[in-house]
Amino acid sequence: MSYLESGDCPVTFRQSKNVILATVVGNGLVIYDFTVYSFSAVIIGKLFLPSDSSFASLLMALLTFGIGLAMRPLGAIVIGNLADRKGRKAGLNVTNLLMAAGTALIALMPTHASIGVTATVLLVLSRLLQGFATGGEIGVSSVVLMELAARNQRCYLVS
Repeated sequence: MSYLESGDCPVTFRQSKNVILATVVGNGLVIYDFTVYSFSAVIIGKLFLPSDSSFASLLMALLTFGIGLAMRPLGAIVIGNLADRKGRKAGLNVTNLLMAAGTALIALMPTHASIGVTATVLLVLSRLLQGFATGGEIGVSSVVLMELAARNQRCYLVS
């Protein structure tokens, strides 16, 4: 069942344009989060993954980043299945909720100096959650863009 057949699809051209814009912005924010983490890896390593060596802390932060990337296929399978059964809007709402939860957890989490190894465990869980959400977001948003775009603009919008 396509987005258009599910009843979730707006009927007017203007509403379709708004859904396309919201999908592009949402997908951009998900990727932005991963970018911010990668640029902040040195600081994250020092605060949440302390070690005698700053290089070791950086490597652990990058490993944690990689763990998030490894969750993408699982997120794509689970959230893609949900979006096929419940509609694209439900799939995108779940990805936004999961990404917001993972991001808020990282933003509000006390450092290793405050809560010890629990901070490290929570950071890893947050990254797993964010990677899972990103996997779902990329697939579902690509399908939404493909289904709503004019035939001659599909590849452009999905890219």
